[in-house]
Amino acid sequence: MGASILVAAISSAFGAVLLSATGYIAALMRADPYIGDSGTLAIVLALMSVILVGVAVYVASIVTANTFATVVAGRTRRIALMRLIGSSARSQRSEIARQGLVVGVIGAAIGLVGGTLLSWVGILLAEALLGIDDLAYAVVQPVLVVPAVVVALTTWAAAWAGSRRVLAVTPLQALGGSVEASHDAFAARRGRNGVAITLFAIGGALLAAGIALGMITPLGVVVAFLGGIFSFTGLAMGATLIMPPVLRLVGRAFGRSATARLAAENALRYPERSSRMAIGVVMGVTLVTMFAVALETVKAVFAASADGPLPDEMTALMDTFAGIMMGLVAVSAVIAAVGLVNLLTLGVVQRRRELGLLRALGVSTGQVRRMVLLEAAHITIAATATGLVLGIAYGWAGAQSVLGSVRLPPSFSAPTLVAPAVPWLPVVIIVVATAVLTLVAAVVPTRLATRVVPVEALAD
Repeated sequence: MGASILVAAISSAFGAVLLSATGYIAALMRADPYIGDSGTLAIVLALMSVILVGVAVYVASIVTANTFATVVAGRTRRIALMRLIGSSARSQRSEIARQGLVVGVIGAAIGLVGGTLLSWVGILLAEALLGIDDLAYAVVQPVLVVPAVVVALTTWAAAWAGSRRVLAVTPLQALGGSVEASHDAFAARRGRNGVAITLFAIGGALLAAGIALGMITPLGVVVAFLGGIFSFTGLAMGATLIMPPVLRLVGRAFGRSATARLAAENALRYPERSSRMAIGVVMGVTLVTMFAVALETVKAVFAASADGPLPDEMTALMDTFAGIMMGLVAVSAVIAAVGLVNLLTLGVVQRRRELGLLRALGVSTGQVRRMVLLEAAHITIAATATGLVLGIAYGWAGAQSVLGSVRLPPSFSAPTLVAPAVPWLPVVIIVVATAVLTLVAAVVPTRLATRVVPVEALAD
């Protein structure tokens, strides 16, 4: 559960740092004689803090729920044995939920302490660099406990949600091992798949309506925002239908060697496990890409409305804001990356017998290492491609829906409809980061996979 503690700690620390940073900025504004009475800026800062912390907690909850779901799949035999000797499914689920609460409390406490110390150091550096010596700001404040409490409770709830599969484990499964549902089993879940498709369709319609309404009023962004929530929720629910075709397409690019085919089949054989690994990365890539595309599209909308290029000062200001926002949102991508490493490691541990059989059949340690690396590459490449597409669509829809009706001098042209503006530098950075993530995520799993002794693994 070390990775889950790390995820909770990162989320809690991020919340503490963000609240301290916005509180310090608000104190600076109050000390300024010109903008000290501006309540609007204070409200904007507070809203941004809540939104960014909420995004981090949301990603962390998805990662934690997926981690516990994978842990439950690996404990199927143990849970079934407990059921066989009289333990109830609810008591087993409660045990896992209690583990989630302990993990959440420990991680949130570590993050709170670490985030507070980091905030204190950051404020000292800011005062030294900016020459501020007359501003009294207390770093340790009761409000910093709020994100820690939220993270602990969210981790507990995520563990409870991720352990729901315990209710389906029967005593007869005591003879088996790690159990994941197959692709056919998921294709047969018509109710869940129908809801996912419906939500995605509703979300797409709301996004289109938001863009159209944005040509009349900036309130179109509200409709587009709802469309984004509905469509991404549908995507997350139907990930086991959407990700396998993407994984299959990516798998073809790795050739027809035995190792590449094994890696591709492992990713496709159990879409539940692959989707758990991919969805966190999809969220991280989508968020970073969305902000980058939205701000670049804002420049394009402004330029089209003004019928000319933007002033250099405004462009520089928007680029600085874009860099800050993407840096903050990148914390969610880090959380997703930790989740990917954890799930890949758990997947290797749970496939110990399978890896032992491959070694017994003559597969070398080098081939096993390459197979695990290719599995990680399958997941990250498919997730990155999906996230880039979603991020471009959401970013363009957000910018267009909020600014399509805005008039700017000297032309005051409106309504304005532009094509999605994609900033290629952030996209290249995302792709490079994906390659690094693949290598990092595969380090521990490949080490574990190559240490499997065939005789011991087959005896488990």
